[in-house]
Amino acid sequence: MRKKEEKQALDLDAVRTTIDELDSNIQELISERARLAQEVGKAKTGAARAADYYRPEREAQVLRNALLRNKGPLRDEEIVRLFREIMSSCLAQQEPLKIGYLGPEGTFTQSAVSKFFGHSVRAMPLQSIDEVFQEVESGVADFGIVPVENSTEGTVNHTVDRFLISPLKICGEVELRVEQHLMGKISGLEDIKRVCAHAQALAQCRGWLSEYLPEVERVAVSSNAEGARRARDELGTAAIAGSTAADLYDLRVLVANIEDKPDNTTRFLVIGTELLAPSGDDKTSILVSAADTDSPGALYRLLEPLARHEISMTRIESRPSRRRKWHYVFFMDLEGHAGDPRLASALAELEKQASLFRILGSYPKAVM
Repeated sequence: MRKKEEKQALDLDAVRTTIDELDSNIQELISERARLAQEVGKAKTGAARAADYYRPEREAQVLRNALLRNKGPLRDEEIVRLFREIMSSCLAQQEPLKIGYLGPEGTFTQSAVSKFFGHSVRAMPLQSIDEVFQEVESGVADFGIVPVENSTEGTVNHTVDRFLISPLKICGEVELRVEQHLMGKISGLEDIKRVCAHAQALAQCRGWLSEYLPEVERVAVSSNAEGARRARDELGTAAIAGSTAADLYDLRVLVANIEDKPDNTTRFLVIGTELLAPSGDDKTSILVSAADTDSPGALYRLLEPLARHEISMTRIESRPSRRRKWHYVFFMDLEGHAGDPRLASALAELEKQASLFRILGSYPKAVM
């Protein structure tokens, strides 16, 4: 028995020695990658800001290649996260990107910042979607992240409407699985007098709340993080939020995953100042309107060039144009990059039919 134990110990020591050697090699390769990233920065001599070095379409290509190479045992999600953090750290050698997001700290939008940009950025929590747009437009922030739609509750209209008056472009998208947890400083459900959360979070959990807390007051607040703050400070108050908020406000998760839909997902848009080059797997968002949106066939005439050129439309949303009453604009998401010949031809024909036409952005599809 003793010889067997000694052999196992020797085998384990050999494995650890191999791991140490691999760690050394990995670190050396990461350092070499960082040095090459510095060379890229030196080559762009005219660049003055971190945003000038950052190319979302290039990062998307790197992540897709990493997924193609992945043979396990690490999950695809872990591979994407590791490469994202490596790229984030390498870019931050020049200067950390400044990312404005709909705050405060502890919101799902903050989680979207980390998922898309990694942690080596300067995340700037802002009070409203309008303020995120304004900080990017003024150059205070390099990019912004705002919610645009939820798979359960639909479109965030304020984000969509902001594109009517903003010159900013869409530079990327993030899809974030939303896990809503009931949390607080209290010992059990019987002690809860009120539940505070953003209106969308309350709506996403209305079935669970009706079944398990039917008599408890539901209070809509400006953000889930604000609800978590109140749960920390108020006796009898619980909150609905993500795990980040529980950690940030030192709350105990009373019940995990209380969202009514298990695949509850929020889509966020990354906004910036430039149109991007193709990444190889892109999406294009446009804003379009017909002069006579109330006439028969007006929408058909706008969509017909897309059908004829076999362009897939993944989303369409109508919103008041603010030009005159009962006049509408359409926000569309299309498969492909605006520079692709087939999509470019379809858009050129569509523009001839439109009284208002803008390409909001061509950007890489969400990677994981």
